[in-house]
Amino acid sequence: MTAKRLLQTEVGGGITAPRGFLAAGIRCGIKMGKRDLALLHTPTPARAAAVFTTNRVLAAPVLVCQSQLRRSDTIRALVVNSGVANACTGERGMEDAWSMVRETAGALGISETEVLVASTGVIGKFLPMTKIVPGIRRAAGALSRGGHTSAAEAILTTDTFTKEFAVRTSVDGVPVTIGGMAKGSGMIAPNMATMLTFVSTDASVSAPLLHAALRQATDRSFHRISVDGDTSTNDMVGILANGMAGNRELESVDDPAYAPFYGALEHLLVRLSKMIVVDGEGATKFVEINVTGASSDEAALVAARAIANSNLVKTAIYGEDANWGRILAAVGYSGIEFDPAEVEMFFGDLQILTRGYGSDFSERRAKEVLGEKEIVLTINLHQGEGSASFWTCDLSTRYVEINAKYRT
Repeated sequence: MTAKRLLQTEVGGGITAPRGFLAAGIRCGIKMGKRDLALLHTPTPARAAAVFTTNRVLAAPVLVCQSQLRRSDTIRALVVNSGVANACTGERGMEDAWSMVRETAGALGISETEVLVASTGVIGKFLPMTKIVPGIRRAAGALSRGGHTSAAEAILTTDTFTKEFAVRTSVDGVPVTIGGMAKGSGMIAPNMATMLTFVSTDASVSAPLLHAALRQATDRSFHRISVDGDTSTNDMVGILANGMAGNRELESVDDPAYAPFYGALEHLLVRLSKMIVVDGEGATKFVEINVTGASSDEAALVAARAIANSNLVKTAIYGEDANWGRILAAVGYSGIEFDPAEVEMFFGDLQILTRGYGSDFSERRAKEVLGEKEIVLTINLHQGEGSASFWTCDLSTRYVEINAKYRT
């Protein structure tokens, strides 16, 4: 199922655009002079689902969230700190994460089983709990419908702008809204990365269907982006659905009312994932990779991912060098079956490669295309009907500068 964009309307309000959600973002002193603690709350209990990092090294908050969601699929609050990842911190890190859960529950007067926690920042450092605990209490007192932007700001690390979005659709004639906020700039690879995304909706959706929808939409969005090929320890995409829209509960993918809900969710996640790529550390160009004519959609996705993860391709794009051989080589080592002599390649509307390895194109025109801020690469394998898209950015000297001095 793909997103049906004509059924959607973009709206303001980010994470608090759906009915019944409140948010806050404050400065608690983890990062000097910057917002670093966010809180999301729905007084009405919400169904919850989440997708987590594939990294074998799991941060304490990821382990806590997994435990919480095994105990209950009803959540009413989410607390997030930035600046310190609380990863590779052992027993103390686990206790600190659980302390954030307890403090949030106490500040809001809800059950500890109704709280999720997330962290992002430097790995291997302990959380400054003497700052976070009073910060949680202050954030609880600052909750409001207008707090969405401050919350979106508080979860950032090396990001250069806030990432929030909201969309409205109709489910059985009932207006339903989905909002979200995300952070991510570096350590971004397929299967998520140093990335946090939180989604809210006032739709009524059963817990199993909510999880299935989130996983499919994540596969078609955050699992199709790459900045630098690194997968982090803290990644999470979570969704809360409090049912306040009043629609008939969605329980099956076969329900006709499910299509507009899923379409809006996928659209939201694709928009947020593209924002992350645009904000890639040191990025100067946004790149869409379209692989067509593959033997299957799965093969096309494998090829597109290989291209997006190639540092040689990404540096060539940064240097505005139409080095199509690097792209063809990436498809070659991706492991899919194809005939290299059948490949055609386009940079924008400029054909760079024809069948039989023909490569007679204007270098000047190619440099102009690669000089644009948004670039579309199309690779037609001429092997079948499979196709897939992937999103990435260039890899610049600025990326090295940022990550060489990340802890300082």
